[in-house]
Amino acid sequence: MVILKFYKAPGLKTGQLKNKLHKVSQIEASVTDLETELCYYVETLEPLQEDEVRILKWILSPPFKGECLRSDSTFNDTEDHAIVIEIGPRLNFSTAFSTNVVSICTTVNLNKIIRIEVAIRYRIKHKGRLNKKKENAIVDVLGDKMTECRYIKPIETFDHGFRPEKWFEVDIIKKGRRALEEVNLKLGLAFDDWDLDFYTELFLQKLKRNPTSVECFDLAQSNSEHSRHWFFKGRIILDGKEEKQSLIDMIMDTQNYSNPNNVIKFSDNSSAIEGFKIPILRPTKTYECSGFHLEDIKQHLIFTAETHNFPTGVAPFSGATTGTGGRLRDIQGIGRGGHYIAGTAGYSVGNLCIPG
Repeated sequence: MVILKFYKAPGLKTGQLKNKLHKVSQIEASVTDLETELCYYVETLEPLQEDEVRILKWILSPPFKGECLRSDSTFNDTEDHAIVIEIGPRLNFSTAFSTNVVSICTTVNLNKIIRIEVAIRYRIKHKGRLNKKKENAIVDVLGDKMTECRYIKPIETFDHGFRPEKWFEVDIIKKGRRALEEVNLKLGLAFDDWDLDFYTELFLQKLKRNPTSVECFDLAQSNSEHSRHWFFKGRIILDGKEEKQSLIDMIMDTQNYSNPNNVIKFSDNSSAIEGFKIPILRPTKTYECSGFHLEDIKQHLIFTAETHNFPTGVAPFSGATTGTGGRLRDIQGIGRGGHYIAGTAGYSVGNLCIPG
């Protein structure tokens, strides 16, 4: 395996840079300036030819700016009173960025490339000296501790010895429910008493075999409240008496007693209300190249909401991104598909009490 490095400056936009500089200055008042650059780490099966390097640089360069990547750092390392801090994604898994870029490379026949990660390098100018405690505090505000880490030296390989734990059998046949309780704590599956009783009976009485750790982890995800909505769709028993409707039925039933303006209600995570006729520019022929014409078409309004508080609390940036993406997906998946126009997002989390 070969690791190539390409650098591009600046690494952050002006507004982002000012925000980072402000945070760093609050930790150390002697900081006078902050420079940034991106470092692309490209892992290849074998050295690239000159034409392949040219295509790769074109892919990684911003649109309309030509090839702006270089093989050496843009920082001047000879200047005194400056430190370089490099922060990039944790290396135990490939990022979505790497997956997408490698897919693009494969499409243009750059088949030697197997992984590409990008790190941000910060050059911090200061007066005097920075002690280790303040340096670590600066690292904390520059990166996301959940998904990123500091690179003490440039990456020479993506293989850092991380290996997936081997799967194992959960011995329910011998230990019964206790075996499931132990794996529940070990893997953090969040099974409650009902789950433990249900899965113990399922494997012990019906399937008559032990589950694997992979099966238990899968059940914790795909059979969870988040996926199945047991609370909303399950039976409700109050004071020993079962209600005729589930919680989601009760919510949907309000539509029978309110303004009947729903075109689509509670379908695939979204609803649509009666819209208006508006002029739309449409192609005259949809099956071949043609001109366009204005046509009055009724357009309905789609509303959807996405709750992603817990994932956003655990990993703020990627959690919020996934939640926002889910809302986009819901709009585009309703009926015959909707067009995303605007949206708002607000995620509320408490103090997770993460050490450090």
